[in-house]
Amino acid sequence: MPAIIHETVRDLALRVPGATRVFERAGIDYCCGGGQTLEAACAAAGIDGDELIGKLNELELSSPVTELDRMLKEATLEQLIEHIVSKHHVFTADELARLDQLLAKVQSRHGENHPELAKVGHAFCQLRDDLMPHMMKEERILFPYITDMERAHSAGRSIPMPPFGTVSNPIRMMMHEHDVDGALLRDIREASGGFTLPADACMSFRALYEGLEELERDLHQHIHLENNVLFPRAMEMESQG
Repeated sequence: MPAIIHETVRDLALRVPGATRVFERAGIDYCCGGGQTLEAACAAAGIDGDELIGKLNELELSSPVTELDRMLKEATLEQLIEHIVSKHHVFTADELARLDQLLAKVQSRHGENHPELAKVGHAFCQLRDDLMPHMMKEERILFPYITDMERAHSAGRSIPMPPFGTVSNPIRMMMHEHDVDGALLRDIREASGGFTLPADACMSFRALYEGLEELERDLHQHIHLENNVLFPRAMEMESQG
């Protein structure tokens, strides 16, 4: 079997343009579970590794390099943070508020006939209550420190001493919270039957499930950028002094 099967999902997501879309469709966790090999990921997802390898090889040979691909290779940490906040944090906050209201509307109309909505709602509320303070901690504490650290490093100054001892401490906490959020996303997907609409679904029901699935996709990319790009680079920079 090709050597690619022994590469980590994280490395493939970073190296192969468009790989995250393939992983998303295959149900492979490339954000929180990015440290597993492709072989292990395929086994866990119950999919044909050879078929997936074929798709990845085709992408590597034919897919154009996108602006995001270039940014991941060339952007400063400050630029990466600006991208995460402006694209993902803003989207997440807006969608959580919108979907919260939409979920309440759908539950009031369909909850009696569709008890699965209670499970979807429970997991969604936990996700909302976790994500809002999580993003606030990143924007007010962790991200400003990483930016200050990079500026000091670029200027040849000593890296400022953080109030949390080492940047690894809040990063470890953020990654743990990402794991929790990833599990809640899986709970929502499972409770909704993979976002499968019932026969009596109204337009609001459809909008809810479409919105939840788009939130899932965006959060996977969001967490991938932090876990697999920003955080490792920040820890490496701190270790260089």
